[in-house]
Amino acid sequence: MSGPTAVELITRLKLARHPEGGWYRESYRAAGIVAGNLLPQRFAGDRAFCTATFFLLEQGDISALHRIKSDELWHFYAGAALTVHVITPHGDYCPLKLGSDLAAGESFQAVVPAECWFGAESEGAYSLVGCTVAPGFDFADFEMGSREQLLRQFPTHAGIIRRLTPEWSEHAE
Repeated sequence: MSGPTAVELITRLKLARHPEGGWYRESYRAAGIVAGNLLPQRFAGDRAFCTATFFLLEQGDISALHRIKSDELWHFYAGAALTVHVITPHGDYCPLKLGSDLAAGESFQAVVPAECWFGAESEGAYSLVGCTVAPGFDFADFEMGSREQLLRQFPTHAGIIRRLTPEWSEHAE
């Protein structure tokens, strides 16, 4: 018995296209709110305590390089392994491999620290993951990476940057 296809999951989970690539749906937003004056200065305004989303990448899709102002905890649910490519503010490259093959170094969970640039790729037909963000996600905290800017800032990671930035981002500054 095989599992569901990507199309079946997109339909059953009611996923929509995400600006960074792939498919997503917010599945939880905490009712509790953290007042903006209690958050670090990088946040402008109040935020939910926490948010959670489903995120699905199909083969050939990318999650384009972007960053957010909160830590993001990724959870592996189904499908093929997924690599989250992380570039820290100091320029270190830290790939995170999500999947169910622990013997091959895959993990069920991985954290992308706040302010890191990151994007992802599925290693098969699709990967279904979840993303938990605290303080909760707000599109005001989301920044899509510009290919030109990232290449200037992190030239040693040119291959990953070119692969995980859409061509339209070349002039997005």
